[in-house]
Amino acid sequence: MSEVRWWPETQGDVFGHRIRELWTEQLGRRLDILIAGCGSGEPFGVGRVDSRVTGVDEDIPVLRASIEGRTDLDARFLGDLRDAPLLPRTFDVVHAAFLLERLRNAELVLDRMVNALRPGGLLLVRMRDRATAYGFCDRVTPWWLRRLLWSRLAPPDAVGPLPAVYEQVASREGIHSYCLLRGLMIAEDYSGRSGPALRGRHPKLVGAALRAVEKLSGERLPTARDEIILVIRKPQNHFARLI
Repeated sequence: MSEVRWWPETQGDVFGHRIRELWTEQLGRRLDILIAGCGSGEPFGVGRVDSRVTGVDEDIPVLRASIEGRTDLDARFLGDLRDAPLLPRTFDVVHAAFLLERLRNAELVLDRMVNALRPGGLLLVRMRDRATAYGFCDRVTPWWLRRLLWSRLAPPDAVGPLPAVYEQVASREGIHSYCLLRGLMIAEDYSGRSGPALRGRHPKLVGAALRAVEKLSGERLPTARDEIILVIRKPQNHFARLI
C-alpha cells in the first residue's frame, strides 16, 4: 500500500503535474482525457497540454444544467454510465471526481473506465470516504432530509444534493482492494477534507455534529479527513490488455 499523505493546498497541481508528465512521456502527442462525473466538478484545466476532453455523467436535471454551462468539454455524454460509449484503450487519462460514491454498480463503471484507458494511462480519483464521519452521515441520512439540509448547509455554488450510495469501493480499503485485483498501481495516495457542508453556511455546527459521530463510533469514523485522492496508473505491459 502506498504512503497516505495530506492533500496539498494546491489541489489541482498534483493531477495537473501528472498529466503534463504523461504528455511529455508521449512526446507531445495529443492526450485524450475523459472527465467522468463532469456534472459536479469544476472546469478542468490542463494548461498548454494538447488534449481532447470528453465528459460523461448521469442524466440528472441538476447535473444536466451544470454540464450545459461547461466550455471545457469537446464532447459529452449524459446517461447510464454502465452504457456510456467508452471504447477499449481510447483515453490516456480518466478523471473521476466525486462520482464513485453516488453510483450503484460502481465497480462495473470503474471496470469500464479502466478498460477505456490505454496501457500506461492515468486514473485520477477523488471521492468521499464512506468510512469517515462525513461519509457515514451522508449515506445514512434519508433523501428528503438531505435535500432539506442541503439548502441550509451547502455553499451556494455546490451542485447537489446528489445520490449517496457509497458502495464498499468508495473507501480506502475498498479502492485499494479493487486496484490490487485489477493489477493497477497506486502511485500517490492522499487524504483531504472538503465536504460541502464543511465549506457552507454553518461549518462550526457541522463540525460539532461530525465530532459527536466520531466519538460515538469509538473513533472508527474520523473527522480529520473525508476525502480520498488517488493517482492510479494502468500497467504498461500485456496484462493491461486483460483489464
